[in-house]
Amino acid sequence: MAKNIYVETLDKTPTPMGQYELVERKGIGHPDSVADALAEEVSRALCRMYKSEFGKVLHHNTDETQIVAGMSKPAYGGGTIVNPAYIMLVGRATTYVEENGKTVSLPCIPEALKAATNYLRKTFPNLDPESEIILDAKLGQGSDDLRGVYQTSKFLANDTSFGVGYAPYSITDRLVLETEEYINGPMKKKMPQTGQDVKVMASRVGRDVTMTVACAMVDKHIEDKSAYISSIEHLKDLVYENALKIIGDEDVNLILDINTADDYDRDVLYLTCTGLSQEMGDDGSVGRGNRANGLITPFRPMSMEATSGKNPITHIGKIYNILSTQMAEDISKSTTPDAEVLVRILSQIGSPVSEPLSCSIQIVTENPRDVKKWKAEAHEIAAGYLANIDKVTENIISGKTRTF
Repeated sequence: MAKNIYVETLDKTPTPMGQYELVERKGIGHPDSVADALAEEVSRALCRMYKSEFGKVLHHNTDETQIVAGMSKPAYGGGTIVNPAYIMLVGRATTYVEENGKTVSLPCIPEALKAATNYLRKTFPNLDPESEIILDAKLGQGSDDLRGVYQTSKFLANDTSFGVGYAPYSITDRLVLETEEYINGPMKKKMPQTGQDVKVMASRVGRDVTMTVACAMVDKHIEDKSAYISSIEHLKDLVYENALKIIGDEDVNLILDINTADDYDRDVLYLTCTGLSQEMGDDGSVGRGNRANGLITPFRPMSMEATSGKNPITHIGKIYNILSTQMAEDISKSTTPDAEVLVRILSQIGSPVSEPLSCSIQIVTENPRDVKKWKAEAHEIAAGYLANIDKVTENIISGKTRTF
């Protein structure tokens, strides 16, 4: 049986059954999410290049991407970008290797710029990455000590750090996550005037959920203030209708508010040229937004580690946050829907990633005696994930795993 896996009960009320809950998601167009996405796209591009050239992923971390907001002049029917937003792709990478006594330089920066440009073009249809973004990259060689720890054959942890996860999602979690995914997914066909910069916040007091949505609107699709107001009303109707589908038979009373900062009397509206607030006023950084499960959850365990952009081979800040989330999800399937599973995994630098210093699994339930019958299976599930940790890496590189 695997060592250092500890399963216990926790004497507290499961979060979904508590009196108060707070959940947030920064949508794919939020500057922090854009930074996360670009950092991850660059990491994946480097992984592909390294595997193509050398058959393995070389050392890199691209988790320091920064976005500096530009300036715009939105207008009904279409405004203009005055100053482009500035995006700096920052990190460490293996920029050269020594082969047969010669130094071979690798095109890390061109690969990074290409990956970032492709993502921006594919994801944000109202943005012209050629003229409305200044894209730059600074990827330098990593330090000798961390490159020394990085050995793909041994999968040694590059840091003494931890990852956390929980399951299952509460109804508040699902409302927040699935609302943003709906607005930035199926709803776009019905309302192209909605941008990708969407933020969803929900607070639950008892069974009353107040969900606040901020959604950037695209000026070229809106002819005047009346059309803007009509669009917001239509957006609210569609989001509310979709939210009711998410709620289903749950005993939840939903209050929905959209773009509450708007002041129609003073013509203060959330109107943009690109559907992104980074065009004027909002900067962005990797790790300041959603955790690895796509949410910001102050009532659940969270890690401050940025997940996106870190290398998927040895960087605990990435691997353990994703692993603990997946582990918690699987363990929760063997319990009851009312039980809350909390997972925290701690590494020790230089030790195998598959052998954490500790793996804590806490099961929160109204009947603690039930944990005895779940304990062995929870331990087995955790041990199985650790024994096959390379599959977590494979899914990250292939883009099958969410990082924000």
